[in-house]
Amino acid sequence: MIKIICVCGARPNFMKIAPIVRAFETSGRFETLLVHTGQHYDQKMSELFFDELGIPKPDVNLGVGSGSHAVQTAEIMKRFEPVVLEFKPDYVLVVGDVNSTIACGLVAVKLGVKLIHVEAGLRSFDRTMPEEINRVLTDSISDLLFVTEQSGMDNLKNEGVNSDRVHFVGNVMIDTLMANREKASRSTILSDLDLQPREYAVITLHRPSNVDDADIFGRIVAAFEVIEKEMKLVFPIHPRTRNNMQKTDLGRRVEAMQNLILLDPVGYLDFLCLMSNAGLVMTDSGGIQEETTILGVPCMTLRENTERPVTITEGTNRLVPITSEDILQNYRQIKAGKHSAKAKVPKYWDGKAAERIAGIIAGHCGL
Repeated sequence: MIKIICVCGARPNFMKIAPIVRAFETSGRFETLLVHTGQHYDQKMSELFFDELGIPKPDVNLGVGSGSHAVQTAEIMKRFEPVVLEFKPDYVLVVGDVNSTIACGLVAVKLGVKLIHVEAGLRSFDRTMPEEINRVLTDSISDLLFVTEQSGMDNLKNEGVNSDRVHFVGNVMIDTLMANREKASRSTILSDLDLQPREYAVITLHRPSNVDDADIFGRIVAAFEVIEKEMKLVFPIHPRTRNNMQKTDLGRRVEAMQNLILLDPVGYLDFLCLMSNAGLVMTDSGGIQEETTILGVPCMTLRENTERPVTITEGTNRLVPITSEDILQNYRQIKAGKHSAKAKVPKYWDGKAAERIAGIIAGHCGL
C-alpha cells in the first residue's frame, strides 16, 4: 500500500482533491490521509463542499484560519509537521497554488517525504501575485509534477525541471465538473432568483489587485452600472470583496443597482448551475476560466494576465484590462455574438485526470 497525505485548504482545492481521493480509493493501492488546513473556514466555503462533492470528512482539520501570508503559512507548517511525523507517508500531495500548497510542501520535503504537485507548471509571470510565488516554489521542490495544459509542460522545461518528474495528465477540476454536471442541473437556484438561461451574467471578484484598490474596483463597478441596465448580474460575493466594498462609497453604488443580485458565497452545485446557464461570466478566478471553457460560456477575465492560456487559445476566455471602457467593449462584443465559444476541449480535459494520476504514482512505486 502507498501511504499518501492529500492536502486541501481553500475553496478551489476542494474541487481538485475530490476526484483524486476517489481515484485512490477505487485503485485499492493507497492508504490516504485527508488533511484540511482550515485556510478557508466559512461553512459555505468548506464544509458544504465536502458534502456536495462526496469527499469524506477530513481525517485531520488543522483549523488554521485567516492571517497574513507569513502568519498563515507559518501556522500551517507548525500544525502540519506533527501529522506527517505520525502518519509517516510515502508521499504528500498538494494541489493548486494557495498558501496551504507551499506550506505543506515545505514541511514534506524538509522531513524527507516525496512531494506531489497537482496543477504544476502554470505561470502568469507576474511575481506580484502571491499565487505565482507559491506555484514556482512548489514546483521547484516537487518530486512528481502533474500538468493540466501544454503551457505547463513548456514552462517546466524552460525552468530546467527533469522531464522524468513531469506528467501531462489533464485537469482534475474538470473531472469534478463532469461528475457533477447532471446533479447541478437539478439545482433550483435559477427559479429561486427568477433567472432565465443566457439572460444574466455571473460575477466573481476576490483578487487583492482588483478589490483592495478603491480606484480599480471603482472602474469595475462603473462598468457593472452600465451592464446591469441591459442584463441581470448575479454576484456571489467573497467576504474580502464585501468588506472592502463596505469601507467606501462602492457599497452604496452596488446596492443601488436594481438588476444586480448580491449573494453570499454559494455551494458548488448551485454555482455550477449558475455558470452553466449564464450568458456571460466576469471573473478574476483561475479555475472559473477553465470551467467556462468546458461549459462553452463566454468568460471575461478581469486581469492583466492569466496562468491558463489554453482557456484563451482553445477556450471561451478573453483577458480584459481593468478599465470601464475595456470591460464594456468586450461585453458588447460578446453580446453581439463576437466571442470565442469554439466548444473545443483542451487535451486530456476528459474527466479522467485523477485516474491517470493514481496510475502514474502506483507505477513509480512498482505497483
